[in-house]
Amino acid sequence: MTSEQKELRSELDQRARKGETVVPGGAGGKSLEAQEHLAEGRIRRGQKRKQQLDVR
Repeated sequence: MTSEQKELRSELDQRARKGETVVPGGAGGKSLEAQEHLAEGRIRRGQKRKQQLDVR
């Protein structure tokens, strides 16, 4: 990871710790990493649900 990427992640983490949602689907996470995990889980659950609904 470049220093520019590290700076951006640090800035996003600071904003997330202030309560801002910085990752789409990451609402409720108190850090950048937490928001990333929340968003990833929501995507996976959405895909699984879609598969369940498509099966006939």
